Amino acid sequence: MRVVVNLTRCQGYAQCAFLAPEVFRMSGAEALMYDPQPDEMQRERVLRAAAACPVQAILVDHVDDTEAAVESATTGPAVSPRTGAPSRTAGWPRTRGRPSPDGHDAAMERLRRHGRIVIVGASLAGLAAAATLRQEGFTGSLTMIGDEPYRPYDRPPLSKQVLDGWVPPDHTTLPRVDELNARWLLGVPATGLDLAGKQVYLGDGGVIGYDRLLIATGTRARPWFNADEAALDGVFVLRTRDDAAVLRHRLAGRPRRVLVIGGGFTGSEVASACRERGLAVTLVERGRTPLVGALGAVVGAVAADLQREHGVDLRCGVTVTRLEGDTADRLRRAHLSDGTTVDAEVAVVALGAVRNTEWLYDSGLAVGEWGVGCDAGCRAFDAAGVVTDDIFVAGDVARFPHPLYDYQFLALEHWGNAVAQAHIAAHNMISTPAERWPHLALPVFWSAQFGTNIKSVGVPTLADQVVVAQGSVAQRRFVAAYGYRGRLTAAVGFNQAKWLESYQRLIEAGAPFPPDLRGVDEPAVGQPVAAQIPDDRTRNRHATVSVTGHDPSERRAELLHQH
Repeated sequence: MRVVVNLTRCQGYAQCAFLAPEVFRMSGAEALMYDPQPDEMQRERVLRAAAACPVQAILVDHVDDTEAAVESATTGPAVSPRTGAPSRTAGWPRTRGRPSPDGHDAAMERLRRHGRIVIVGASLAGLAAAATLRQEGFTGSLTMIGDEPYRPYDRPPLSKQVLDGWVPPDHTTLPRVDELNARWLLGVPATGLDLAGKQVYLGDGGVIGYDRLLIATGTRARPWFNADEAALDGVFVLRTRDDAAVLRHRLAGRPRRVLVIGGGFTGSEVASACRERGLAVTLVERGRTPLVGALGAVVGAVAADLQREHGVDLRCGVTVTRLEGDTADRLRRAHLSDGTTVDAEVAVVALGAVRNTEWLYDSGLAVGEWGVGCDAGCRAFDAAGVVTDDIFVAGDVARFPHPLYDYQFLALEHWGNAVAQAHIAAHNMISTPAERWPHLALPVFWSAQFGTNIKSVGVPTLADQVVVAQGSVAQRRFVAAYGYRGRLTAAVGFNQAKWLESYQRLIEAGAPFPPDLRGVDEPAVGQPVAAQIPDDRTRNRHATVSVTGHDPSERRAELLHQH
């Protein structure tokens, strides 16, 4: 039995923890933890828990939450072509499920029946796309390519249930991988792409042809900048199942101190898991607060207090300049930019992610460290900005425009976005232009750390002000609303998940900021302040373009990368 909880939807009501306590657990007031692969003897209890879930967030033996994705795509906020704002009248065809064959031309029907679709990235997004293709009637050949030797598995539990010792790493495999009638090429990375020849080159020398290609290669952990120091015994990253397995084993040996380098979500969750084990933890963050890059310094200050309250030795505004090993090349000490040192036996490097795009650098697509550029229909752009019709992108590696945010290109590393975008991409791959959907789902992400459920809707970093709209910061139970130039752009809840869906609707409707929520758990102080979001305008600094040719039929643009 496989269980997946859509934690973007979960609101922490905890019925599941009462009905199947050996499978579902509450950490603090709202943060849900669960065993993704419980014993088959638990099936009846798990099914009862799934049926009782008020928001139907528990998925048993499947991960393709298609109804929710289709509902979002077909009834979500339409956009006014005049203002770019959500409209009650403008929209797109409200088709559900598999489109009628009458709407397809002969070429599309041939593709659906006999075409070749290749998905590069045996990931959550890749699996969700493959399931959608089969559900919508694609009967042609389906090839899944992955650089890891494992079938698709769920990554969020790695820094939570796996690291704290409850769930084994191999219990994170996602369900339904055996029902896709797909050819699996695992442990073989893609190394290149031939646009004209419609071929993917593989690391073992193989070549795979395609009629439609989905790029879902995701991200990898950013390594420590010094290779010799990164090779010290005791220095880890956390991104893959293997990473989680070796780090879990090392933590079980109860090191005297764990050093976490980076105070983003992964680093904070690692620190939380270590404190749950009773381990001493020092977290070093170069920004003013933990989570500052995602939530800004105002809300980040609350996260800082939360860490210190749970015993984390938090060092902000400094960096680790050097990792020192002993004569046996075992980690023993870290040197910080303020001149201090930290003795530690384990260091977890949590400096963010690197998008897996290098294999595409000579392909002619619009790619870089920011991801693979695509339109709202998930179709990839070439280097000249012209949309392709046979190459699609989904998940962490995709960079797409969102009309709610002035058509800025977003690259989102969140579970919910990977699933929703994969559904849209898969649908559009086998649909005519008139039947395609845009990916307009509002970003939603969550984190469970130090017994607190932190959940966000919208894009907090695209804001200039923030206000505590509900609840109490002192009690760590509040909603912070974010705004930009008088418009609501995001909301972040600490143990207040039940309110986030309401904020989502307000954001989609272009509601004013600050929101008027009088009489609903009003805070003592509700005046907006500067959000204190770091200014990070570095996404395009490493890409330049060379334009060749003298007339429109010859002119071409080529991306030049700094390797």
